[in-house]
Amino acid sequence: MKQLVYINACIRGAESRTRKLAEAMLHELAQRYEITEIDLSNYDPGCITEDIFKRRQQIGLPEDDLRYGNKIATADLIVVAAPFWDMSFPAVLKAFIEHMCAPGLTFKYNPDGSNQGICRAEKMLYITTRGGLTKTGSRLDQGTSYLKAICWLWGIPQVKTFAVTGTDMCTPEELAEIMAKATEKGRALCRKL
Repeated sequence: MKQLVYINACIRGAESRTRKLAEAMLHELAQRYEITEIDLSNYDPGCITEDIFKRRQQIGLPEDDLRYGNKIATADLIVVAAPFWDMSFPAVLKAFIEHMCAPGLTFKYNPDGSNQGICRAEKMLYITTRGGLTKTGSRLDQGTSYLKAICWLWGIPQVKTFAVTGTDMCTPEELAEIMAKATEKGRALCRKL
């Protein structure tokens, strides 16, 4: 069975609209993939500081970084679920990715100094909900731009963003309808992945 890594950055837990959408989509993917979840809601990697950087150079990568990085590098598909916050996503996701960006873990340096991604996945699926009407790919959508850059570094050729917008701009009834339609559309997308 193919391997899927689910990076869950929906730190509001069960009430997160992004998490509910991602779970419905993952239910569809579970028919073809074995899913490993990395839940960032209680993950506190800290930012890479000078001390952490020096420790990594002297002792090597921490055990958690190695375990998570190896899962990411060997996955056939990576799914990231994160709500739209401050033009991108929660800071814990950025900190986690920073820990995963280590030579020999998700990429390597070639003899000429260029980067080469060493991740096996052909795609990353980025699932997000946005309270406003920010469009995917607009200059305000820094989450998609950042994940595309990371995927380039890791050697993952494609990022697909599945975004639901306007979730804070409607009545509860309208929201329920928006989410129901998005769930069906998301499941249909997952049947093709």
